[in-house]
Amino acid sequence: MKPQLLLLNHVSPEHLARIGEHFEVRYAPDADGRARAIASHGASIRAVLTIGSVGLTAAEIDAMPQLALVCALGAGYENVDVAHARARGIAVANGAGTNDSCVADHAFALLLATVRAVPALDRATRDGVWRTELPLRPNVSGKRLGILGLGTIGRRIAQRGLGFDMEIGYHNRSPRADVPFAWFDSPQALATWADYLVVATPGGAGTQHMVDADVLRALGPHGFLVNIARGSVVDSAALAEALRKGQVAGAGLDVYESEPKPPKVLLDCPNLVLTPHIAGWSPEAIDASVNQFLENARRFFAGEPLLTPVV
Repeated sequence: MKPQLLLLNHVSPEHLARIGEHFEVRYAPDADGRARAIASHGASIRAVLTIGSVGLTAAEIDAMPQLALVCALGAGYENVDVAHARARGIAVANGAGTNDSCVADHAFALLLATVRAVPALDRATRDGVWRTELPLRPNVSGKRLGILGLGTIGRRIAQRGLGFDMEIGYHNRSPRADVPFAWFDSPQALATWADYLVVATPGGAGTQHMVDADVLRALGPHGFLVNIARGSVVDSAALAEALRKGQVAGAGLDVYESEPKPPKVLLDCPNLVLTPHIAGWSPEAIDASVNQFLENARRFFAGEPLLTPVV
């Protein structure tokens, strides 16, 4: 008999069918269905698949007495109550490494689109505006790229920056011994140094509004911000004010505090490019994430070590 899986995030019909080859799936990608599934089937659920923004609460964990494995499809797990799961002896794994390249690609797409004003130039061209009527846009190449959070995704962003002949700096809680890049002891110090600041740090309470008004002022009127991490890391109101007052030159956001609703406080801001939290989504990345979940689950139920345990 296949173990029962509670699946809390949207997946394609093809991936749902593949997961269903290994589990009896209770598919509940919306709040009402989630509550009904836990109420009706919680007693027999053995595994949960979720994502960081959807999460899994302590109360939900306690409503599933046979729960043994919780997996996040992506790298993030900020809304999964990992401490409570551990206290219950429940294993937790994530999708680390499966969409790193996709996210890094998208970070650079946002950086290029924002710095070079690609959406605005597209509109201008369609309106018959020729280049001599438009302001010059700065280079991306040869500039200072600050990366807030030099984890696996941050390092892939750094690799792409090197391809653009950029100087790389970063902020982590402590410096890394395995990279040659300059380390800065605070987000504000990094922003002061950088021309372009890319946010790649995990979400959660520890990074809430890490990019605030002070950091934005440090980045300055010629600086650009890109966020492909979590919306909670950037203070949306402070960013809106900085954009409107010209305190920063522009921003490219794949994530924002109001998602999935549009960030109303930012929508009328100049020099802003938005995408709908899609940086980690590509056919290749989603397929790799599902495959890694299935391998983690296979290993767990076979008594083998997980590929990507959350420790």
